[in-house]
Amino acid sequence: MNKENRINNKLPLAREGFPFIFIGIGTIVIFAALGWMTLTIIASIITLFVIYFFRDPERHPLEAKNAVFSPADGRILETRNVIGEDNPPGQSSIKVSIFMNVFNVHVNRIPIEGTIKAVSYHPGKFLSADLDKASEQNENNRITLKTDDSREIMVIQIAGLVARRIACWIQKGDTVKTGQRFGLIRFGSRLEVFLPEDSNIVVQIGQKVKAGETVIGYLS
Repeated sequence: MNKENRINNKLPLAREGFPFIFIGIGTIVIFAALGWMTLTIIASIITLFVIYFFRDPERHPLEAKNAVFSPADGRILETRNVIGEDNPPGQSSIKVSIFMNVFNVHVNRIPIEGTIKAVSYHPGKFLSADLDKASEQNENNRITLKTDDSREIMVIQIAGLVARRIACWIQKGDTVKTGQRFGLIRFGSRLEVFLPEDSNIVVQIGQKVKAGETVIGYLS
């Protein structure tokens, strides 16, 4: 299944979920054929949850000059300045952390149009994604995006306690649009966005956000 089908998905479900859904349906059929009604009901509930988890609704970002949109559905965990070179972007930035629980849409979207400068995967642990140390110790995938006016933003996909698979459908050199799908993390996770230090952040800790719809800040 090529990346274009995933990025330009026209279905109500993310294609990453199809194998899990088919397995669930097959399990239901087998249990029902054997007359195991309790297991059939349990398998049906689990399969319905998997379908719900992999939902992929359309999103249409509003046009707003220099706006940076949330790359994920979820809740803002923190917004803070990170100083100097001792952080993933290697320069002073503002970090915005977003926690996705298992009930959030898990398809990730591009925060602002530009060109992908780098994509780098880093293996690691699977601590609970709402812990501060998860951003440093967990498995993660780092995406550096350069805007049309040469400003850089980094988005980091971070695996969580249950998550065991980070999917990323873009690569170095790709030209991307605001709100475009770029990946997915299975079953609870975290995303972090690093913006230039002179950006204006407009979200608050605890605020709920939607990928491709909620503005998290503006570039100066």
